[in-house]
Amino acid sequence: MEKYYQILGITPGASVAEIRKAYRKKVKEYHPDKSSKKTSEEFQLVVKAYRILSAERTEKFFDENPFYHKTSGKHKDEFNYRDWLSARNDQESRAKLIFFDLMHGREDDAVAEFKRMSMEHADFSLKRWFTREDFMDYGYILAEELYFRSEYYDAIILLEQIIRMEYSFSYFKLFFPDVIDFTKNILKRHIEGKLSDELAIDVWERALDLNLGKSDDTFFLYKMADAYKRLGDSNTAEICREEALRLSR
Repeated sequence: MEKYYQILGITPGASVAEIRKAYRKKVKEYHPDKSSKKTSEEFQLVVKAYRILSAERTEKFFDENPFYHKTSGKHKDEFNYRDWLSARNDQESRAKLIFFDLMHGREDDAVAEFKRMSMEHADFSLKRWFTREDFMDYGYILAEELYFRSEYYDAIILLEQIIRMEYSFSYFKLFFPDVIDFTKNILKRHIEGKLSDELAIDVWERALDLNLGKSDDTFFLYKMADAYKRLGDSNTAEICREEALRLSR
């Protein structure tokens, strides 16, 4: 098993998010469309390593649920874990269904269910039903899928929770700078003009509480000033602008 970690260039015990990131990087490097037969062979090894490691990590994730094991043994035809989850309406089952679909090639279903539960249940929270490590890991992957579908607000809400957890409980370690860069990219490039000014202000206010840095906070405050001005709140706009000027000195 250790050789598969070496193929992807990661250490044993890497999270699923780290495994996926390493896989994407290697795929770009070894894709057969760009290179020789030797590189094509290396590409196949990368794909195999990713499938084995992500499957192993996913099995471990669902290992605590005895119902899940019935889907992989001789009783598979008698019991389907996903069907069992789908038939239940409690929030724990819906949360587990989201992560199950996320890791079994049903990303669209996972995102759709997350969006539905978030809209229909104001108190719905994925982190309530998982360990901190699992929520941070799979929550990050869900945030990526939301980003790919231009669901920027929901992606930021998840990333905010992950960042706060990392501050209080180190899990991502070397991977955490990637989480921060991903979050900053959304905040700076995919909020203004893509969310309503009200939602944009909410997102940037949340960002100010994450201690991302003076230059980033200055950026968010200027953006908030512009949004408040468009909303007709000149007084608050000026307060934001003055605070941005103070930070920039």
